[in-house]
Order: sequence, then C-alpha cells, then structure tokens
Amino acid sequence: MLEVLNLAVSYGSIKALHGITLQVPEKAIVTLIGANGAGKSTTLRAISGLVKSSHGSVKYDGQEINGMPAHKIVARGLCHVPEGRMVFANLTVEENLRMGAYLRRDAAGIREDLDYCFHVFPRLRERLSQLAGTLSGGEQQMLAIGRAVMSKPRCLMLDEPSLGIAPILVRNIFKQIVAINQERGITVLLVEQNANLALKISSFGYVLETGRVILENTAEALRDDPQVQAAYLGH
Repeated sequence: MLEVLNLAVSYGSIKALHGITLQVPEKAIVTLIGANGAGKSTTLRAISGLVKSSHGSVKYDGQEINGMPAHKIVARGLCHVPEGRMVFANLTVEENLRMGAYLRRDAAGIREDLDYCFHVFPRLRERLSQLAGTLSGGEQQMLAIGRAVMSKPRCLMLDEPSLGIAPILVRNIFKQIVAINQERGITVLLVEQNANLALKISSFGYVLETGRVILENTAEALRDDPQVQAAYLGH
C-alpha cells in the first residue's frame, strides 16, 4: 500500500534522511523504531507532505504522492497523527472529532464513524463537550487517533502514541490501535520509542539509525535479535 524508495530529506545543510526505503503492505501494522533523532518522525512528515524531500519516491496505492500537498494526501486516505497529539485545545472533543471529517460530505457515514470512535474510546463520549486542552495526555492521544479515524483513512501513520502517557493508558491505546487495524482493515505505520510494545503488535519492523535503515525484519525476528535487544529492548 505504501512504498518509500530512497527518500532523502535535508534541513538546511543537515541531512536528516539518507535514502530511506521501506514498504507497508495493505492491512498490516509496520513499525519504525530507533533512538531520538534517528529520522523516524521526519520519515512520516516526508510521506505525509509536511516536509519536502530532496530526492526519492513515495508511492501510495501505486500512485506517486511525493511533492503532493498534504491536504491532497489526506483526501486520498493517508492520515498522519503527529507527535505531541496536536489537538485543537480551544475546541471541544466533539468539535475536534468533526474537524477530522472536514473533507467529508457523507453525514450518515460521519455519524457512524463518530459512534465507532466512542466504541473504541468510550472516554471520548464522556468528555464530548469538554475542551480538548483540559484532557489528560492519554485522553488527548485517544482524541488525536479518533480525529484521524474520522477522516476515513485507509492508512494511518502514528507518531509516538505512547509519549508522555501513563503506562496503563498506553496499553489500552495500543490495544485499540490493533482493534482499528483489524475491525476497519486500516493499514498502520507506527513510529514508537517503546520498541517492545510496538514490535508486539506489528508484523514487520524497520530499525532506523541516523537517517538510515540499518535493520529490517519480521517483528518477531527483531525482538529476538541481540543487537535490537541490547539497543532498544533493555535486555
């Protein structure tokens, strides 16, 4: 579904990505792991059109999307949940969710997807008229994922969904990411510092180091890899 070939990104004179190549099959969960500054977030930002690449190709559903404006990429069904959640703090939970459906015109489908968000994250229904800025970090993360689901994505890119969240909520959020993938058939590309948790729910993984893919394998093989265990799994 998503094919990235030799993608390079520079911030001024600093090279952030040195030719990243990766593939995300349809309906799979694929994870990118790596230390801070490895280029994980930049990879997602380049795929979703938020930063320009200096060379390389990004194909989504067989179509080249590299260089396309971000809103057109969202309209094609590829949605990015950014690091830090980026909810609209001064809007209510319901308004945030409806903002996710901004490009849609199917009122019945929007209602159905709202109900689905409340099924996956019941807490959002309880907080419906609350301002998003007053939610806890975990609740904001649920809202950010729910808002993305409201855009009717076929592929969801999640950047650090566990960041700054209480461990008990992290497990719940990861459980719901799996549910969204299985119940809705939504493909997931996951960037996550909690490598252990990410590899548990993924079928395949890539390890990034200083803007390069240094390892790629099934999630199971990566969890058993001594190099990955020593660097990222705390073994």
